[in-house]
Amino acid sequence: MQIDKNIVKAIVTLGDELQRYLAPDRGPQPLENALQWDVLLEEVRIKNPWFTPEQVQFALGKWAAHFSEEALAYWLAPYPEATGKRLRVGLISAGNIPLVGLHDLLCILATGHTAIVKCASTDTLLLPFLVRRLAATAPEIDHQVSFTQGTLGDFDAVIATGSNNTSRYFEHYFSSKPHIIRKNRNSLAVLDGSESQDQLDSLADDVFRYFGMGCRSVSKLMVPKGYDFKEVFQAFYRFRSVTDHQKYANNYDYNKAVYLMSGAPMLDNGFLLLKEDNGLGSPIGTLFYQEYESREALLAYLEHHTEDLQCVVGPSWVSASIPFGSSQEPGLADYADGVDTVDFLLKIKQN
Repeated sequence: MQIDKNIVKAIVTLGDELQRYLAPDRGPQPLENALQWDVLLEEVRIKNPWFTPEQVQFALGKWAAHFSEEALAYWLAPYPEATGKRLRVGLISAGNIPLVGLHDLLCILATGHTAIVKCASTDTLLLPFLVRRLAATAPEIDHQVSFTQGTLGDFDAVIATGSNNTSRYFEHYFSSKPHIIRKNRNSLAVLDGSESQDQLDSLADDVFRYFGMGCRSVSKLMVPKGYDFKEVFQAFYRFRSVTDHQKYANNYDYNKAVYLMSGAPMLDNGFLLLKEDNGLGSPIGTLFYQEYESREALLAYLEHHTEDLQCVVGPSWVSASIPFGSSQEPGLADYADGVDTVDFLLKIKQN
């Protein structure tokens, strides 16, 4: 499948703009609208303190790396050409990490549909700004993407991401339309004691990026019985300044107080609590861990929780695992919950 040439040009142009903006040395030809990006990042931080400039710049940089003609062509090559009528696709985005709805929007644009986007209240600035930058190159995008703050109106299909509670509402409300409804998912890492220092350093990025709030953030460690966490804590030490962020520090202090009052055993390095727990989703400032008896038992555990896991970081003997440090670097073909969004959008277009 090929995207409209004007859309491709707009995406590639945006990727170039982002790379120039994010470059440590912006070179002899400074970006004309760099100040607009600076102002945007500050407005985003004020509106949502979790979206620090550093976190937003990381997200923008990862997207920019995919915004090339080659990457777009490789992503869409396996799909048939988009035929059929253009539909109005409602897009309800989560707001836990910056630009979490951008991939869905790209899928809608690629398949020739129209998007009606409802951003999360915590992330109302970034996506509209990127759409305006796309429309600066391809003005037709202004007619292909609209934003709403209220209830979705006239739509033919919907892609909605939310919590387990809101997903039940979505399932009921959108039951009569073609839909993708996403629920809470978590990610974990498997350790077996053979990890190198570089791998543990990379694991720290999987844990602390976006303050651990993404569905791809590692919120739990699976470790062999009697595992020594000394090297893990050493690798995590470079993130000790995370408590300089007031909201993270408040969560860390609160959870520490709760565990202390309840007598729950935990390990504490001064900026992260490590707690043995059967749960998958750990609170901010906390990382759960669970011991496994054997590789067979570990693989059986992962199989049992397939529907609850977004990704698994770990060694090669763990099926479908991804390398340490890559959980927050999904490619264009890495679809949330394993549901192929492009395939969904192509099929509804042909019906």
